[in-house]
Parts: sequence; C-alpha cells; structure tokens
Amino acid sequence: MMNTLTLDIADGAPQVRAAKIRLSGMADDRAMLRAAADLTRDLQTPRPLIYWGDFLASAAIGYAALAGAILLPVGWAIASAVLAVLALYRASLFIHEITHMKHSELPGFRVGWNLLLGMPLMLPSFMYEGIHTIHHTRTRYGTVEDPEYLPLALMKPWSLPLFLLVSVLMPVGLLLRFGVLGPLSLLSPKLRRIVVGKYSGLQINPKFERKAPEGEFARQWRWQEIGASIVAVSLIGTTFAGVLPLRALLIFMAVISGVAVLNQVRTLVAHLWENEGEPLTVTAQYLDSVNVPGGFLPYVWAPVGLRYHALHHLLPSLPYHSLGEAHRRLEAALGQGSTYSGAHYPSLRGLVGRLAASTMKQRAQ
Repeated sequence: MMNTLTLDIADGAPQVRAAKIRLSGMADDRAMLRAAADLTRDLQTPRPLIYWGDFLASAAIGYAALAGAILLPVGWAIASAVLAVLALYRASLFIHEITHMKHSELPGFRVGWNLLLGMPLMLPSFMYEGIHTIHHTRTRYGTVEDPEYLPLALMKPWSLPLFLLVSVLMPVGLLLRFGVLGPLSLLSPKLRRIVVGKYSGLQINPKFERKAPEGEFARQWRWQEIGASIVAVSLIGTTFAGVLPLRALLIFMAVISGVAVLNQVRTLVAHLWENEGEPLTVTAQYLDSVNVPGGFLPYVWAPVGLRYHALHHLLPSLPYHSLGEAHRRLEAALGQGSTYSGAHYPSLRGLVGRLAASTMKQRAQ
C-alpha cells in the first residue's frame, strides 16, 4: 500500500495531507525506538496526586454540570450540558490509563474509578480492559484480530457517518446491555456467550469476539457488571414507575451520547487507518498513528495524554502526565525530518479532511 505526501498551507501552518510511506514490510527505526526507551526511563512512575486530583475534579465538575443540565432553565441547561460532556469525557478517558497501569502503583484507582464513574455511566472498566491491550499487541495491530482497528481510510464514504451514528446510540445500547441482556443472559448459557463475545467490549471491529474472562479479571468483571446492571435496571424501572422524570433520563442519555460522539471523533483521528490487515512493525504502527502536539484544542478533544497517541504506541506504559515531557525530549534528540516527526499533525480538521478524502477515492472502486 503506497501513500503520497503533500503539504498544504492552511491557517498559516503546514498541514500534512498524507505521508509517503509503505506500512507493509517497513523496517523498524532502531534509533527512534532506542531513544524512546532511553530518554524516558525516569518518566515511568505514575503520580497518584495527579491521577486522583485530575479524575476527581473532572468527575465532580461533570456531575455538577449534569445536575445543572437537568435542573436549570433552558439556556443555562444547554451550557451545563456542554460542560458535563467535556468534563465527564475527560473523566471517562481514565479507563485508558486503567488498562495500561500497574495497579500496585495506584492502589484503589480502578475500584474508585468504577464506583464513581464507570458503573454510574454504565461504562465499567472491563469493557476496555482485555480489549485495548490486544490493540497494542505487536502481531495483531491493524489485523482482523485487532478489536480497535478498521481500515476506515480504505472504506466507502458512508462508513464515516455510520461510524459516528453508532456512538450517538451508545446510551441506548448500554441500557439494553446492562439493563436487559446482561440479566437475561444469566438464565441462558447461549445468550451469555453472545453477550460476552459481542456486547462486552468497547470495540469497533465487528468481526472481533472476545473470550470469557478468567481468574482475577473474571472477579473484577463480575462486580463491575453487577454494579452497572443495578444502575441500568434502576434507571429503567424508576422511569417507568414515574419516580425519575423522563426528561431527566433523556438528558442523562444525551450527555452520555455527547461523550461517546466526542470520543468517536477522537477515535477517527487516532490513526490514519491505512493498514490493509497485515502485521506491522512498531515503527509502522507508530506512523499509522497520530500525534497532535500543538495548540490548545487538542487538550479538549484528546485529553488525558491522547493528543500524543502515536507516542503512546511507542511507550504504552508511560503515564499520561509524562507524555508531554517525553515528546519534548524526543523532539530535541531526533529533530525535524526524523521518523518521530512523521506522526505529527497540526489539527483535527486536517486529519478528518484527509480521512474523508481517502474514503471519497474509494467511491468509484
């Protein structure tokens, strides 16, 4: 698969539209990999105060704003809903950190996150744990066995709006998963296999089917699923009983939908999505991924370190608060024109435009 490189000047900044690389068969850039490992050895330890402070502040602001969206007059309610989406989005993205962290280094964080956010929003961490690590597996990234990869750049134009539409409907799916299918699956082994395999992961690859959990992870899964199901059944039951106003439920679901859509937009530009299913080297995976290191807006739409998504693929265990410093060190050591700089892009708009343009080329094929 051969791609081309062009530069376009937009808003006074060079914008990379494509990169002339061949992902398949690309050799690893040993100098970059060695520098990434050597220059970040002192950045590997997560800082509990940053994790807890960031998460708790984001969750508190998000829940307060959600209450405002439900209780305040229309104008203030809309502003509160927007704030709730942004804050709860940031808080929810700590699920990504939970997937990668050594839990002994942040004791209680997974439990606290699930109790305060994962179960109340029906997004328990088991939906991502055991899924996302496969995406980082050397031989599975970008293949049909990768739960988080689709060659979106090589698909038809209608695939992008459909990709976003799925996220709009996410809260309905979560209510059905945890409020209906989950409890019913306890009565039917066949249904349980389907629920576990197809409806228990935040995955985008429809061909992926996850395996049943084992050992300690199975115990984690069990209590998290029970908690999320209690929330879902309570929401459904109290709404039908007239205890919870339908308006309140719809606003709650709209905020979750907003969080899901924002995350789906970020997912659209997390990679170039140009791999055709072959295993790739770490360097090729890096160049198929995206850093958006400049400007303020990436802090909003790609928070908790995800503006450095390509760097994260080089150093998946690096805490999110260390990625900015790691990026500065690698930039200084490797310089412009290096393989490392080949994954940097200036804006969300340019990346979405590149992806849309690529799908348009598939229309006639």
